[in-house]
Amino acid sequence: MLLRDIAHSRTGDKGNISNISVIAYDMSHWALLETEMTSERLRSHLDWMEIANVERFILPQLGALNFVLYGALNGGVTRSLALDAHGKCLSSAVLEMEIRK
Repeated sequence: MLLRDIAHSRTGDKGNISNISVIAYDMSHWALLETEMTSERLRSHLDWMEIANVERFILPQLGALNFVLYGALNGGVTRSLALDAHGKCLSSAVLEMEIRK
């Protein structure tokens, strides 16, 4: 199953840092989300990016995970020539991750 089947996502940016939240549609999927969505798996899934470090923050009361990706935006909005300098499309890329049922 794809992550998008059980969760939605939102991104933000600050300089060269991307912030990605992954939120369960239903709390019945929270345990699966917390188990499957590790920093290591996310970094591996986004291996085409040059990410320096990934931090994961767990928000069980919201059924959400927040990931901070350092060095993910090719220098940041004012320095990058990337088409998606803010990294807003990263949420779509993250939701394509395969997870176990």
